[in-house]
Amino acid sequence: MAERLDLPLTGRRRRPRARIDTERQGEWSEAIARFLGTPRFIIWLTIFCIVWIAWNANWGPDRVRFDDASNGFTALTLMLSLQASYAAPLILLAQNRQADRDRVQAEQDRQRSERNLADTEFLAREMAALRIALSEVATRDFVRSELRNLIEDLAEQGDRPADWHADGEPESPRGPDGRPRADA
Repeated sequence: MAERLDLPLTGRRRRPRARIDTERQGEWSEAIARFLGTPRFIIWLTIFCIVWIAWNANWGPDRVRFDDASNGFTALTLMLSLQASYAAPLILLAQNRQADRDRVQAEQDRQRSERNLADTEFLAREMAALRIALSEVATRDFVRSELRNLIEDLAEQGDRPADWHADGEPESPRGPDGRPRADA
C-alpha cells in the first residue's frame, strides 16, 4: 500500500527536545559579560596569574608543582586561552542582545516621534482654524458700536422710536423699583 502524504505519520515516536530558555541564557551571558568587563575581574585574574606563576616557579615544592615554568607555563596558557574562548562568544551574545534592545528602542522612539509630529500638526491646524473662526466673530464692542451708529443715523433722520432714550438705549418697561411702569 502506498504511503499517503496528506496524512500525518502515525506510530512514529518523536524524541523530546530539550528546551532552551533563550531569555535566561541571554541574561546569564550578559551577567558574565558584565563581570568580565569590570576592574574586579581584571584584579582577580591578575592575582590568579601571579599566584599560579609564583607557585609553579619558586614557592611551591617540586613534587606539587603542576605547571613547569621551563615550558612557559603551558597549563596557564591553556587555561587563559580557554577562558578567552568562552568569554568572546558570551560578550558577543550580550552585544547582540543589547543591539536588539537598541533596535526595539529606536523603533519605539520613531513611532513616538511620528505620533508627536501628527499631534503637533493636528494642533497647528486646529489653532489655524480657531484663528480664522475668531477673525469672523463679532465682538461685543463691535456690535455695540454698530448699534450706536445705527441709532445715531436714525436720530439724524428723525425716525427715533419713542421708547428709546437719548443715549441710544431702549427704555425699560419696568421702573427703577422693578415694577412695571404705568405708561408702558
